[in-house]
Amino acid sequence: MTSVFIVTYKEAPAIDMPLPPPLRLWVVVVVVVLVVTVVVKPSGALQRCIFDEVQAQVRVVRAAPNHTDNLTNEPGLRLSAGEEHPLTAGQRTSNQGGRTGVSVKQRHLSTRREMTSSPAASPQPIRIHTWIPRESDNITDAERSRLTSAVEEAVKKVSSLLSVNSILGPLLLSRDVNKYCKFVWSNSRNANYNRCGRANMNYRNETCLDVIIPDDHLTGCDIYPEPDSPGRTVLRAEGAGIPDTDFLLYLHIRSTDKCRAQPHVLAYAVHCQTDTHGRPVAGLVVICRHKLREAAYNHQTTVQTVIHELFHALGFSKDLFHTWRDCSSTTQGGAGCSPLGKLVHSDGSGQMRIYSQSVISALQEHLASADPELGGPLENLHVAAGRVSSHWESRVLRGSIMTAVLEDSTTVRIDPVTLAALQDTGWYTVNLSQAQSLVWGQGDGATFGSLSNCKDNSSSFFCTGSELGCHFLHLHKGECQTDPYLEGCRVFKPLKNASECWKGENTRQSTVEERSGEIWGFESRCFFSNLTRQRQLPVLSSPLEGRCYRHRCTAPNRYRIQVSGSDWMDCPAGGTIQIKGFQGLVSCPQRRLCLYPDITPPPGDVNPASHTSNPYEMFASVPVLAFAAAAAAVCLLAVSYRKCRSCRDRIHTVPEDHSHP
Repeated sequence: MTSVFIVTYKEAPAIDMPLPPPLRLWVVVVVVVLVVTVVVKPSGALQRCIFDEVQAQVRVVRAAPNHTDNLTNEPGLRLSAGEEHPLTAGQRTSNQGGRTGVSVKQRHLSTRREMTSSPAASPQPIRIHTWIPRESDNITDAERSRLTSAVEEAVKKVSSLLSVNSILGPLLLSRDVNKYCKFVWSNSRNANYNRCGRANMNYRNETCLDVIIPDDHLTGCDIYPEPDSPGRTVLRAEGAGIPDTDFLLYLHIRSTDKCRAQPHVLAYAVHCQTDTHGRPVAGLVVICRHKLREAAYNHQTTVQTVIHELFHALGFSKDLFHTWRDCSSTTQGGAGCSPLGKLVHSDGSGQMRIYSQSVISALQEHLASADPELGGPLENLHVAAGRVSSHWESRVLRGSIMTAVLEDSTTVRIDPVTLAALQDTGWYTVNLSQAQSLVWGQGDGATFGSLSNCKDNSSSFFCTGSELGCHFLHLHKGECQTDPYLEGCRVFKPLKNASECWKGENTRQSTVEERSGEIWGFESRCFFSNLTRQRQLPVLSSPLEGRCYRHRCTAPNRYRIQVSGSDWMDCPAGGTIQIKGFQGLVSCPQRRLCLYPDITPPPGDVNPASHTSNPYEMFASVPVLAFAAAAAAVCLLAVSYRKCRSCRDRIHTVPEDHSHP
């Protein structure tokens, strides 16, 4: 989607006479050049999740208790030549001729046993096996390399967070009896009670959304033509299954209709099979292929999106909330767990929340409140009253990896509330020590994020108006904006143009930066400031806005800052300081810096295709030819109108909703 940009001019003199025709032409040239060069800039659109919309289209198959179609035979895997190929978690496979995997001869299996997990073994990191269907073979080597790298990193991260009681033997998925069977024997007095009596002649295959599941991944199925006769017909033979696997992830790379219709969607997922205890054992993630192309690709964003979709497929789903179980007193892999029942209720204000023990505790600790109403708040946009979604409420848990929209990759966190929710499914042992710091709302109390709280100026996390400031992690400059998910609340969102204080290449030798003393670089963070270098004539004070200055931690919540040309100075958290040689002051944020060791800039440039220009310089990232044309036009105007004072320009993307609270 093309971004729309606004160019505003400040301090421009009024022209009380019409421009002569030649200058009118140059003005048109300037405007056209600016529009063309700005509109073609890559959009900084956020990644939106459509999980609930897609999951509603899937019929989930659940293995029945004592299911005889699951095995614990000797591990083996058969690949049909030219069919599908696996990408096994934690193992980078060779790419010869676009095929991966090892062929293993399928053996006839004369006996069947139920797929089980070992009751004696302690939980082990979940083994996620990724399988790429044949339809994805036409991706280029570069796209495959990007995909493989991102998926392996995401799977490795999820496996380090979640442990399960490992499945014994290979994983075999179930067939949907409602698809292959025309009817089952229903008389309990018959020998073949509950067995299929007639085959559905239209039965072709099992699918996970729009991906065909290979027969080799599936249990077999038999037909018993007579109600009391042991005679049977094998409709489909038993597959060999997938060895060393607790969750089978089908990964489809295509530009689907949903990808084309919704440009903010990078990927979407579903779960399609569960085991006898309700734990998802198979799912699908669709990666929109155009997002793997070089101009649009962002590695860290792709990794985070795959993790987000995996969390959905593994259990963070409104369709599975009612199946979560209390397994605190058992190690039987779910066998001795008790149902938690209905977990989602409305609080006093109508906000739908998950009331499970770990989630309540995590949110109470995060907001520093003992309020028992602090369940995990669920997103209510596009959700009917009394219904629920599979995402956290953005106003309360902004920055969490499980909100409906993911912002800049440097601001997304695998937060403790999300990990607590996965713990409360009862299917996983979660490594809570790996939770990343969720700064948003930290310690702000039980009412944080409510519609009244965000608009009464009682919280420093929200803002009013449309001024420039700092994103709450202080890695980026920001602009006060709202969007539909915030429901009128306004927050500082990273600017689309060179908002990263930690990127040295954002430095521009401009009069604005020279006056304000800004410094870009790895140590730099965003501070509210109105510093202006002192001159002989006094300068009127300006409002505080986001500026980039160096910082160094000296103790928890204590730090020093450096402005261009100044010495290092102590910046008292919660206070302000003045800098020698400057008029104005710098505001020192309270409990935002030097408290969270895991909040740092990425080691390299996350996305060189975006955030490439200074928000105060209109031409910082304009192509050379366009810049030259615009500059020439401006110069011509300047010669003709020497009385025209210098103009200060600013470019920003129009937010989704600029309405004021």
